[in-house]
Amino acid sequence: MKHWFECQLNKHKPWIETSYHGVITENNDTVILDPPLVALDKDAPVPFAGEICAFKIHGQELPFEAVVLNKTSGEGRLRAKSPIDCELQKEYTFIIQAYDCGTGPRETAWKKSHKAVVHIQVKDVNEFAPTFKEPAYKAIVTEGKIYDSILQVEAIDEDCSPQYSQICNYEIVTTDVPFAIDRNGNVRNTEKLSYDKQHQYEILVTAYDCGQKPAAQDTLVQVDVKPVCKPGWQDWTKRIEYQPGSGSVPLFPSIHLETCDGAVSSIQITTELQTNYIGKGCDRETYSEKSLQKLCGASSGIIDLLPSPSAATNWTTGLLVDSSEMIFKFDGRQGAKVPDGVVPKNLTDQFTITMWMKHGPSPGVRAEKETILCNSDKTEMNRHHYALYVHNCRLVFLLRKDFDQADTFRPAEFHWKLDQICDKEWHYYVINVEFPVVTLYMDGATYEPYLVTNDWPIHPSHIAMQLTVGACWQGGEVTKPRFAQFFHGSLASLTIRPGKMDSQKVISCLQACKEGLDINSLESLGQGIKYHFNPSQSVLVMEGDDIGNINRALQKVSYINSRQFPTAGVRRLKVSSKVQCFGEDVCISIPDMDAYVMVLQAVEPQITLHGTDRFWRPAAQFESTRGVILFPDIKIVSTFAKAEAPSDLKTTAPKSAVLEEMLHNLDFCDILVLGGDLDPRQECLELNHSELHQRHLDATNSTAGYSIYGVGSMSRYEQVLRHIRYRNWRPASLESRRFRIKCSELNGRYTSNEFNLEVNVLHEVRVSDIEHVNHLIAQPPFLQSVHHPESQTSIQHSSVVPSIATVVIIISVCMLVFVVAMGVYRIRIAHQHFIQETEAAKEAEMDWDDSALTITVNPMEKHGAPGRGEEETEEEEEEEEAEEDLSSSSSESEGSDEEEEEGSGRGRHGQSGAKKAQLEWDDSTLPY
Repeated sequence: MKHWFECQLNKHKPWIETSYHGVITENNDTVILDPPLVALDKDAPVPFAGEICAFKIHGQELPFEAVVLNKTSGEGRLRAKSPIDCELQKEYTFIIQAYDCGTGPRETAWKKSHKAVVHIQVKDVNEFAPTFKEPAYKAIVTEGKIYDSILQVEAIDEDCSPQYSQICNYEIVTTDVPFAIDRNGNVRNTEKLSYDKQHQYEILVTAYDCGQKPAAQDTLVQVDVKPVCKPGWQDWTKRIEYQPGSGSVPLFPSIHLETCDGAVSSIQITTELQTNYIGKGCDRETYSEKSLQKLCGASSGIIDLLPSPSAATNWTTGLLVDSSEMIFKFDGRQGAKVPDGVVPKNLTDQFTITMWMKHGPSPGVRAEKETILCNSDKTEMNRHHYALYVHNCRLVFLLRKDFDQADTFRPAEFHWKLDQICDKEWHYYVINVEFPVVTLYMDGATYEPYLVTNDWPIHPSHIAMQLTVGACWQGGEVTKPRFAQFFHGSLASLTIRPGKMDSQKVISCLQACKEGLDINSLESLGQGIKYHFNPSQSVLVMEGDDIGNINRALQKVSYINSRQFPTAGVRRLKVSSKVQCFGEDVCISIPDMDAYVMVLQAVEPQITLHGTDRFWRPAAQFESTRGVILFPDIKIVSTFAKAEAPSDLKTTAPKSAVLEEMLHNLDFCDILVLGGDLDPRQECLELNHSELHQRHLDATNSTAGYSIYGVGSMSRYEQVLRHIRYRNWRPASLESRRFRIKCSELNGRYTSNEFNLEVNVLHEVRVSDIEHVNHLIAQPPFLQSVHHPESQTSIQHSSVVPSIATVVIIISVCMLVFVVAMGVYRIRIAHQHFIQETEAAKEAEMDWDDSALTITVNPMEKHGAPGRGEEETEEEEEEEEAEEDLSSSSSESEGSDEEEEEGSGRGRHGQSGAKKAQLEWDDSTLPY
């Protein structure tokens, strides 16, 4: 009966849709269903029977649950019980049924709906970034090709949806590289690659998924460029650094030739060191021309026509000059007059002209003569006696003899036609004249004139001649004398040596370079290598038939610079090759190789002169034949600053500089007279010529000072300077003389400090004047009264001496004592200093002539009868005290003091009777 009743109340089953489609976003719990989850029951609105109490999902371990939101309306919701991950499962399908509430609250007699299918798709979130399958990719390409695809990179994405799991784009991150990449990851080159330009490329590539999320980490793509086999030199560096003093440094220690399997039968290599822009064509010593001539063993008598501008050689003052190399530049508007007397008027039949010249093509169609050296009439006429000039790239030497030397038709003009005259490069020219033969040496090679023209001798006249450089003086046939035939170019070391000729050895030495190419270990070159140097060693030619031997030979080619202080800068190198092949019509071609040597800056020396800078000498020594040695202890030291690294590596303090001594040559030292020139009537500077000759130095002497020149070591210059003497045979009016020394290396490139010396004259001192002053000081009468044993009145009386007068007298006496003491002390010290210096210089000590001494006895020291009063005794005691004070103040020797005290003692004891007390003078300790 009860069951029937329940059935009557709950007659219908709930109703739901037959299928549902839902979407859930991963990591979210809400499912959006279509249609919405709603159950209907026809029993409504009957309580319980018409209400929906539950939705049940059928399936195993499903992460979803269905809940009833409203029992009456039957509305429900499907939700996730745990986070949904699309990457684990993209969709779910399960069965759902709705249940009504039955007939009562006890959940009895529930009826369920039919089964509905629920299909849920999980919506993806772009939570994963693309990753590349490989951390790095590598490919090798051949230079000179364009590739469609060099390699392919590939990235993946772990997201589940096609939108976020697919890679939509690749991109090259590295900028300025000749590569591109497509959306499929194919890398290609956009231009032809060159191995010489770059051996390897490293580029970074990133990937983007379709949600435009970039890869978490870029991948590295390495592309190696493989060279096309091209014949040429391999494994060499373009820049070679040269540290001064390094000796011979290999240029290409690892070089080898790549022939690409070519059938090479022989190869010739020419290595050229290009130094034509350094100084006068290469790095040469920058000493003065006189010093260079002496170094090369040339005979004396050279006359420098283009010397450094100075007070004595002022005719080059107005010329354009490069002081570092003593190069004179002539712009076609300048000339210099050489003063009369510099060059002898008669050069005889033998003489030599030398010069460095750089000259280019002459401007204009018909070029004028460009005078280098010209000796012409100073006035009235315009005759050229001898001249050296350039005309249309020909060097011409003119020599016109006088009628008193020759009266026949004689050779007068000598012509040389050489390409080097107008190639704008430095060349060394020597014109050796041994009349009637004239020979030209250029860069050490001999050239005979291609044309010699004759002329009549010049008629004798009284007209003076003018020697000029850079132009010719036109003194006649014009309204106003002027320069003409100007030179365009550069000249250096223009000299003339009358009466003598230069030998081939001297000429080669004068034009020799101090830098060049060298070969280390000639004996290891091998028998199959032939080599040849040009005279200046700037070009080396090697030839061989074995590639291995050629490689080893070129590896031994080196650069050397023998100068201690070379000219810093670039030296260009060029290596060219010629190849012959076995019976091949077409042989391989080897490209030229261009490199350069960078000569670094040498350390700069600091030359220091030091020694005694002030001393005194007796007047008699200035009058002696030996005179006074000025620099007995002069010392020349050269140092350079060397950076020293700090001992503590962790410290950031700057490096400290340490001075180290270095040895090098000097080329001149000048001793200048300060305070006016020397008066040749009473004073001079002297030096034995043997001191110079044995040390291979020369010197010039004038009233302005003494100049020692020539390339020599610092010790040689020290020895010579220590023998410079000063004489003055009238020293009575002379109080002192001052001198200054300054030395140089490399023609003034490095100079020393200015060392100043003051020499003082000690005039004769009369002993009687000193003794007289001593006795006056010893017996001041106003002091004697203080010692009298008087009564209180007497004491008061003696103390009542006028105060002002007492003070004045005391001060005067003290000043007198001080002046005399300082005078005697100064004489004493000067004498001791003189003895030390004369011993150091190993000179004999001068004997003092005491015949001129005048000894005066103070009449107050006459010894009376034995019964002298107490006052006299006290007076003598005060005299002794005053003399002892004076003696101690003037630093007299103890023996001298004892002799004076003994003499006084004998007088006081009456040993001399009625005879005057005489002083016994010891001239061995007399201060000068």
